[in-house]
Amino acid sequence: MTQDDVLKILSQVKHPAINLSLIELGIATDIEMVDNEVLVTFAFPFPNIPIADKLINSIKQPLAENGLTMEYIVRLMKEEERKRFLELENSAWTGLNHEEDKS
Repeated sequence: MTQDDVLKILSQVKHPAINLSLIELGIATDIEMVDNEVLVTFAFPFPNIPIADKLINSIKQPLAENGLTMEYIVRLMKEEERKRFLELENSAWTGLNHEEDKS
């Protein structure tokens, strides 16, 4: 599996309440593959996002299904990233799908 394969897989992972991928939203960033491990930076717009674990697991699961492990770091978005995220959120908001909550 290549870095491009990983990016294709992860580009399909949508935010549960926004009709865009976590990559498009700037939440999953700096995705790098080293051997069978994928390193991901999660940039959240605000501290203590209630669905942070769900978002992290939504990236981890398809990687695991493809035999890859994931390591990650979490950081807050910079001001310009947050502004872009909020604009995208506003334009693509669908609401949370509670049927997907299996935790």
